[in-house]
Amino acid sequence: MTGHAADTEQTAHRPWPMPAGPWAMRMAWSELLFAHWPVSPGALAPWLPRGLSLETHDGTAWLGVIPFRMSGVRPRACPPVPTASDFPELNVRTYVTDGRKPGVWFFSLDAHSRLAVAAARLAFHLNYRYARMRARREGKAVVYESRRASGEAELAGRYEPRGAPGAARPGSLEAFLTERYCLYAADRRGRLWRGEIHHRPWPLQPATASFERNTMADPLGIPLREAPAHLLYAERLNVVAWPPRRA
Repeated sequence: MTGHAADTEQTAHRPWPMPAGPWAMRMAWSELLFAHWPVSPGALAPWLPRGLSLETHDGTAWLGVIPFRMSGVRPRACPPVPTASDFPELNVRTYVTDGRKPGVWFFSLDAHSRLAVAAARLAFHLNYRYARMRARREGKAVVYESRRASGEAELAGRYEPRGAPGAARPGSLEAFLTERYCLYAADRRGRLWRGEIHHRPWPLQPATASFERNTMADPLGIPLREAPAHLLYAERLNVVAWPPRRA
């Protein structure tokens, strides 16, 4: 067994059982950089909706800027849509819980596909934004550029892996920042939704990165002008997702 089907067979690493019912979407995340900065919890907590609490690791909150490429995006048993199945994406996120399941809160999700942005906003209640983006390989390095259509946030730089891939040790900061199996979103009425996902453990590698421009967190009033404090890279991971449900 190969591909997404094989990945769904690996469940021992999950923090809770697989969701009931069939998954609805599948995709692959490739050339992904986890760039993280330590941030005061007081700077992030006011941006969270009612019902969510900020999670910290050893008392520190973390803000992530995550550039990568989406590919093979398609609903279950459906062919891919050419303009919405393969595109660069860029997320700004932190780590939260509703008191039962730890997950991810996205402050923004930029994507180079207008159709994907519209569909994700409607179906998953996520703050997707259209951006003009380019990502290309130069050997092992990824050269990445993104500018939100509104002009309020952009990222330009390059990153590359260093060292062999491996899984994060349970309880480590690496696991805290990456091994998350649900996301949270709030709709226009303020209702909280949870979207479950599944994948095998992240194949993480140490990484280096340099950014010429990074204003992705400026809309939050958090300038990220210094180099990231923590960097990890993943070449590729297959993912399946379930429809969001009220949290």
